[in-house]
Amino acid sequence: MSVSVLVLTKNEQNDLPSCLASVSWCDDIHVLDSGSTDDTCEIARRFGAKVVLRTYPESTKIFGGDEAAHRNWSLKNIGFRYPWVLLVDADERVTGDLRAAVLAAVDSPGDHVAFRVQRRDYLGTTWLKHVQATPFYLRLFRPEKLRYERVVNPLPVADGPVGNIAGYLDHYPFSKGIAHWFEKHNSYSTLEARQIAQNRRDRTAFSLRKAFTAANLHERRFHQKELFYRIPLRPLVKFCILYFGKLGFLDGRAGFQYAVLQAIYEYMIVLKVRESQGGS
Repeated sequence: MSVSVLVLTKNEQNDLPSCLASVSWCDDIHVLDSGSTDDTCEIARRFGAKVVLRTYPESTKIFGGDEAAHRNWSLKNIGFRYPWVLLVDADERVTGDLRAAVLAAVDSPGDHVAFRVQRRDYLGTTWLKHVQATPFYLRLFRPEKLRYERVVNPLPVADGPVGNIAGYLDHYPFSKGIAHWFEKHNSYSTLEARQIAQNRRDRTAFSLRKAFTAANLHERRFHQKELFYRIPLRPLVKFCILYFGKLGFLDGRAGFQYAVLQAIYEYMIVLKVRESQGGS
């Protein structure tokens, strides 16, 4: 064995058993908990996982507050047994093919310091194969070579080459129901709006040219994000991109529902940014 597993939790007693069962092949599993009030930590210990409890300002939120800081803390402070870490959320499952690909990748990584995996998101029993913005997520990495940016939906930044590996990471974001999804994304949208305000306060003015030509990746990404935030009717645009541009209609009713939910989430951000600027 040459890989450790890190699972992020906050009140995950329903999803955690299946998640941990999917990584039972690993003998170094760490659960980083944000102050669960249910049986999450007890379940993790019964599975033989090492539990690290970290609470901090805003960790009482449904998903734990500043996710980038939380993840960066884990990479610096958890004593992983192995040089490679596979990051998994409690509502995700590592398939057998992904397990084999992970072990092969860390056995012969070449000059890579991180790898992206392909995630299959489900709404009910339907795989949202088309409607997702991207199916690839950076989840396997050398912890000393990775950091996260952004308060919400944190962006992993690797210090070195990144590759892709085969296999699927199965994700069940609606396992707790639509009401839970809305509650979580209400918190997400508040922090997203705060992030937008902070970006505009701390960074240089938006430049359309830099969104496409800036040599620095992070500067280019900042201006691309700002470009998206300035698109008129952004929620409708997001729906059209996911449902028509990404062929989400091929996912049937589930694809339509997911595209609508993402448009609603985008509109929540629009309204909260407008509110923070004194608009109505």
